Amino acid sequence: MAQTLRPRDAVKPLLRVRQTRQFTPEPVTAEEVNAIADAARWSGSSQNKQPWRFITLREPGTVRAIAEAGIPNTRSLTSAAAAIAIVMSTDPPSKIGQAYDEGRAAERMLVAADMLGLSAGIAWINADTRAAVSEILHLPDDRFVRTVIAIGHASAQGRQAKSPRGEARLPRSETVYAERWPEGKGG
Repeated sequence: MAQTLRPRDAVKPLLRVRQTRQFTPEPVTAEEVNAIADAARWSGSSQNKQPWRFITLREPGTVRAIAEAGIPNTRSLTSAAAAIAIVMSTDPPSKIGQAYDEGRAAERMLVAADMLGLSAGIAWINADTRAAVSEILHLPDDRFVRTVIAIGHASAQGRQAKSPRGEARLPRSETVYAERWPEGKGG
């Protein structure tokens, strides 16, 4: 008789996926980067519009140029072996919906990297550095990048937890409620 996993155990791999911002020099293969991009490409999107496009980056000079353009929000790219830029339209009909879809693709890439034994982290491109990143990536005027996924093998420092064990998340009792908002609990 096959033993079935308890629900909490079945989702445990998702609970272990975390952001990494420091990587070793060990390379990442094109096949691995392409698999991660395909996982993002297959993410769900509002009305299946698939508003994103992806640029895979394995050339160290390009990855480092983007890092330099956006420091400190792009610090993970200073040591990443590869990256994937999520390219969005500057004129979306629904900016909030498309930002949500972008986030779904980004999170899926973090999970895909973890499934491949790699690590990944989100690098943010602020509005004031988007033009520089657009130039580096040769984007047309109607496209921009807000999110770049840094990919690589986590360094020892990159594997270090930021918070002591048990303190990385608020307690479940403060974040998950059954059926309704608890009485006496403010916003």
